[in-house]
Amino acid sequence: MKVVILAGGLGTRLSEETDLKPKPMVEIGGKPILWHIMKIYSAYGFNEFIVCCGYKGYIIKEYFANYFLHQADVTIDLGNNDIQIHDSHAEPWKITLVDTGLNTMTGGRIQRVEKYIGNETFMLTYGDGVSNVDLHQLVDFHKQNGKLVTLTAVQPSGKFGAVELNAENMITAFQEKPRGDGAWINGGFFVLEPQIFQYITEGDQTIWERTPLETIARDNQLAGYRHTGFWRPMDTLRDKIELEAMWNSEHCEWKIW
Repeated sequence: MKVVILAGGLGTRLSEETDLKPKPMVEIGGKPILWHIMKIYSAYGFNEFIVCCGYKGYIIKEYFANYFLHQADVTIDLGNNDIQIHDSHAEPWKITLVDTGLNTMTGGRIQRVEKYIGNETFMLTYGDGVSNVDLHQLVDFHKQNGKLVTLTAVQPSGKFGAVELNAENMITAFQEKPRGDGAWINGGFFVLEPQIFQYITEGDQTIWERTPLETIARDNQLAGYRHTGFWRPMDTLRDKIELEAMWNSEHCEWKIW
């Protein structure tokens, strides 16, 4: 099953990093977050990727074109114009990198890669979020429900810690970043049937999360897979710093490989 990754946005809320590189190439632990996302899928045996590039997409292309150089020791003989790669480690990935336009919206980017997907079930996610969602269970849930779209629904934690107050206004406990207001939100990690392309009707300006998903929901074709485990997006510099700290800790919840 192919995996489509949306990696073309501007990432304006992380401008400290994205002035120089596309958001999916912002590094966590010395590796682009895009690499982390692909490792999650690969851990479940999904190794064929279609990456929707846009803003500074050439950086993503150059990274994977030179992947061996990033992962191995190299001897460069300038006199003979020869490069020797030593002890390289390659991932079992097949990656199609597609220029889907600078200002194209999410739905438009999906539409632009239709020819690379074919008439088959595929997966879709965003290029800035990591999770420990069980992808085999997600696919099984999708097949059992028989809907066109399965969306992974998550409950994000609050941005700040909380305190518990008793009736006498005394603080009785501290709570570290509790769950938010209990609402379920779109966490990405979709499973889709190829019929979804008929819902993308506004060309490059189609926002996947608006007209297509709303119409699919009205047609009773949108299922929600509830994931109560770890999920975290990288929207801001603060998120990036927190993910870096998690990666460097003894227990990094999205590192399932």
